[in-house]
Amino acid sequence: MNRNIFKFIGLAIGLGVLFFLLLILYPRDYDVPEFRERAGTQYWDLPTGSRIGYTLLPGKNDKRKTPIIYLHGGPGGWITDQHIEMLKPLAEDGYDVYLYDQVGSGHSGRLEDIGKYTVVRHKKDLEAIVQKIGSEKVALIGQSWGAMLLSSYLADNCERVAKAIVTGPGPILPIRPALAKIRPPDSLNLREPAVSNREGNWKANNIRSRFMRFVAYAFGKKLASDREADHFFTYLNNELKKSTLCDTALVRESEGGGGYYAHLMTVKSFDTVEDRRAGLKACNTPVLVLRGQCDNQKWGFAQEYLELFPNSRLEVIPGAGHSIWEEQPEQYVRLVRGFLGE
Repeated sequence: MNRNIFKFIGLAIGLGVLFFLLLILYPRDYDVPEFRERAGTQYWDLPTGSRIGYTLLPGKNDKRKTPIIYLHGGPGGWITDQHIEMLKPLAEDGYDVYLYDQVGSGHSGRLEDIGKYTVVRHKKDLEAIVQKIGSEKVALIGQSWGAMLLSSYLADNCERVAKAIVTGPGPILPIRPALAKIRPPDSLNLREPAVSNREGNWKANNIRSRFMRFVAYAFGKKLASDREADHFFTYLNNELKKSTLCDTALVRESEGGGGYYAHLMTVKSFDTVEDRRAGLKACNTPVLVLRGQCDNQKWGFAQEYLELFPNSRLEVIPGAGHSIWEEQPEQYVRLVRGFLGE
């Protein structure tokens, strides 16, 4: 009798282990849009080894000599049709506007060695892109993680940047956690978004996605294909977008195009970034900091931009969250055009 009980327990444990392995190892499908190549996309093959897809909005009318480069959020984000429509007025003002997908996302190539997705790699790509464009100076617009990349670039290339705009800026690297505890001045009338990133992550993640992250972090390997990982990232972004708006009723379904391994490994590299805050303090490039009233980024991170850059100023946009242009597009474009035209 006891022998039969032990056999039953052993069988139950075996089945449980098999079920767990299936959850971890069996590829998953996500009901998300497929990524579609945008007509008119051009490509750079950079000396860094990155193949970069980009869209150029040529300047019209009275041509300006300073081109604009837009740095999307993420890491692992990508350029959407909405980004392009949002920045078309800058091309009408005469600026050549470059919008590129960072390596590992969108139209750009995926890396087989995911350990090469680092902040340093993205920074070197940006330096190579500025060289490709060939202008003496550029203007940079960085959204969220794009602002973090922008600040890393500025620390070594201040003389190449005529003006910089950071919108919904993520923390300057390496991150100083104490800044997250700083309370904003009451006069700014800031408030928390209705939904947090933590809620979105909890809702979207599953056992396989968590193990996929573990394998990437611990061993630098892909448990899932790029296609499956990127589809999961689109699925995840559908939940995370709820934290980027003041009014969650305005959330749109994410387009396909994000790069999940680029996201994971670039975030992993944050702590390895050299602290170049001294270089930023010496940079006199004019910097505009745009922040939505209910941005999900902590106030202390935006405040550090204002403290470090000697020639900076802040604009808070009421009724907007982390993705300012989705809720207040006219005010966003007006402030950006005004600052660039000064």
